[in-house]
Amino acid sequence: MQKHTDFAEFIEITPTARIDPARHGWRAKCLQRLIRLDLPVPRTAALPCDTVRAIAAGQLPDVERLAALFDGVLVSIRPSPANPAWGGPGTVLNVGMNAEKHAQLTREQGAAFADAIYLSFIQSYAIHVARLDPDMFTAEPSATALAAALAAYEAEMDEEFPQSRAKQLTEVMRSMARAWEGTTARLLREAKGAPADAALGLVVQEMAQAMGPALSGRGTIQMIEGVTGAPQITGRFRGLNPANRKAEETLYLVKDKRGHSLEEAAPEVFAELQKHCLTCRARLREEMQVEFALENGALKVIDAVTVPRSSRAAVRVAVTLAKDGIISRDDAILRVEPRALSELLHYQVDPRVPRDRIVTGIAASPGGASGRIVFSAADAQASAARDERCILVRRETAPEDIRGMHAAVAIVTERGGMTSHAAVIARGLGLPCIVGASDISISLRDKTLTAKGGRVFREGDVITVDGTSGEVLAGQAEMLEPALDKWFTTLLHWADNVRDIGVRANADTPDDARTARMFEAEGIGLCRTEHMFFDEDRLTVMREMIFADTAKDRKVALDRLLPMQRADFTALFDIMAGLPVCIRLFDPPLHEFLPHDREGMRELAEALDRPLSEVMRRVEALSEFNPMLGMRGVRIGVTVPEIYEMQARAIFEATVEASKRGAAVVPEVMIPLVSAKREVELVKTRVDAVAAAVRNATGAEFDYRLGVMVETPRAALRAGEIAQHAAFLSFGTNDLTQMTYGLSRDDAGRFMSDYVQKGVYPEDPFHVLDEDGVGELLLIGSARGRQIRQDVTLSVCGEHGGNPASIAFCRRSGFDYVSCSPFRVPVARLAAAQFALIDQRDAEKTY
Repeated sequence: MQKHTDFAEFIEITPTARIDPARHGWRAKCLQRLIRLDLPVPRTAALPCDTVRAIAAGQLPDVERLAALFDGVLVSIRPSPANPAWGGPGTVLNVGMNAEKHAQLTREQGAAFADAIYLSFIQSYAIHVARLDPDMFTAEPSATALAAALAAYEAEMDEEFPQSRAKQLTEVMRSMARAWEGTTARLLREAKGAPADAALGLVVQEMAQAMGPALSGRGTIQMIEGVTGAPQITGRFRGLNPANRKAEETLYLVKDKRGHSLEEAAPEVFAELQKHCLTCRARLREEMQVEFALENGALKVIDAVTVPRSSRAAVRVAVTLAKDGIISRDDAILRVEPRALSELLHYQVDPRVPRDRIVTGIAASPGGASGRIVFSAADAQASAARDERCILVRRETAPEDIRGMHAAVAIVTERGGMTSHAAVIARGLGLPCIVGASDISISLRDKTLTAKGGRVFREGDVITVDGTSGEVLAGQAEMLEPALDKWFTTLLHWADNVRDIGVRANADTPDDARTARMFEAEGIGLCRTEHMFFDEDRLTVMREMIFADTAKDRKVALDRLLPMQRADFTALFDIMAGLPVCIRLFDPPLHEFLPHDREGMRELAEALDRPLSEVMRRVEALSEFNPMLGMRGVRIGVTVPEIYEMQARAIFEATVEASKRGAAVVPEVMIPLVSAKREVELVKTRVDAVAAAVRNATGAEFDYRLGVMVETPRAALRAGEIAQHAAFLSFGTNDLTQMTYGLSRDDAGRFMSDYVQKGVYPEDPFHVLDEDGVGELLLIGSARGRQIRQDVTLSVCGEHGGNPASIAFCRRSGFDYVSCSPFRVPVARLAAAQFALIDQRDAEKTY
């Protein structure tokens, strides 16, 4: 004997019905709002989530009362989860169709119409409810096909196709309820952010049959274009041609010289639909896509959903609604996903065109670009010299590839993760980048890229990189231009008015600085000076300095680099026009500036006029087992102080020169990889001496701030004593995460997805700041630093500085600013504003 659930909570949706979106789902609540707006919505009932959950557990409801509500009419059953983004099982139409109803429709509308409706329902029921082989139920409508479908169902199920409306309702609801509880559906929901216990409601609605002598059919309409957000009536309508009842045709909505339109066929209906859309916009405070049906010329509104839209459309819609007074500016700020702004800053692959996908990897830097494949930095530079767009494809990139990365329009690597070298540099340059594309095989000897399945692409072949989706496509794709328009600018200015944490940019070159100013960063939070040494003319001098045997010889080489560095810093100060510029002193191990192959060493021997054997010995002597934990950062400044002295002189001379032409410059000099107070004392003594020498030589007065980059766990733990000599503590979370976890950010991408999937880590700690571990070090370091020096400036300058979740942590922890890649500055500005608004609203509720 079947158990029945208490069906008392089944409810017809009326203007006054107690519909709770948490219990009945978003679709039920949306339909109630449409009914309250006096839109012509067919009779609808809602099943709460607890009833649906009981159905999935085998406690079947008594459906007779529900069937009685829709006596004699066909119904549709639709999913209604609490959040539309969570998806749900597919809608089932024409429930209640049986032999009796088929006979009635045959008399009223003709056999062809009745056969098509009945066959469509049998096919849907057989595939989605009875779970039969879809190949058996794909025939086109005809009397023969209908009979064959009924026979096939009976043969497979050993029973006739159900004729009871109550049984059909029961089985459809049970199938949808169990599909929602299935493992695959649950994993898909959780991937979209749904809680593990997310519930499903169901909506049962009277079918609006597209039949009758007047114009009949179904369609959708919306008042904006979904990709750009521009005002434009778009949608579709498919219905029966009144002149030929057996022929279906698709009509344009608005007048179009290419064919018939709804506007011409039924102008009153078309006007009414526009009115309904505008009503929804004003009263529901959103651009809605309205699903409708014409039943013998009478309009029925079946449903309405938020218009599917691109990121650029989302920004335009939010700003326009606010300017029209429909929503507030604060609501507009909260309606746009911060990460979505990244897509607006670059060219994007048009989502409306077909895609020939080669491989999918990690979307490390957004945007789209097409170009010819090259496999080396040198080939990328040669391609750029010929004014040919190229895409650099590497197993992984290294610092010596920087010039080739500048020359390329996009980057693809077989290895790496979100904070690998390729990912970090690409985001800084604003280049589309895909890393960790492990399903490709690269042959540098043959200069080929082989995709999974054996498809081969050779050097010179054209591919497209979609860094937003992480897809590499064959051929050249259609692109959308960046959307740095008035809506984008307006939204960010509104955000700046409410955010309460600063946003700077990581910028290493004048181009980076100009990009940072374009995106209205509040200064430079990290300038990595080592990137300035990889240009061709500087690299040779840098290598001469490395090969120098004495401090005097090193100074000779560094004196040649001094004017180059001074020009670099002067340009940065000029571009930033008085905004703060934080310059990190030399950080990487020296071996990164040396060649690693025999051919490169031979060329270096020729350039230095030294024997090849000597060059090879020196390269070997400088190599380290673990260079990221070796002779780098402040350790170079302590043991080879001439480098830091040259850089300090370049900074201060540039300060004097730039101050003559504009606003006063107060440079921030940052010491990297500190782990002990004594390191800071030694470097500070030398930097102060250089500052005094420049003041004496130029007769100019200037100020500067000396600070520390906290990127070792010991520096965080000893931040109190370090802060005695530091005006600021800038937490470099890239290296701090590496050292806290004992992970290489360049290699972790090989196994990180497995770790996240198996719950070892909740997220990739190089992508989202680990608040429990690395975050605790930030809290300890900041607290101990401010305990000794209350006015010490606190910031985060790692890649986490552009991650919204990490920005929230920095706000809560009392940091003064975050610094991120220039192209992530808009994301950080919007995210910071959203967290400030959320906190403000929470405080108002508490009060």
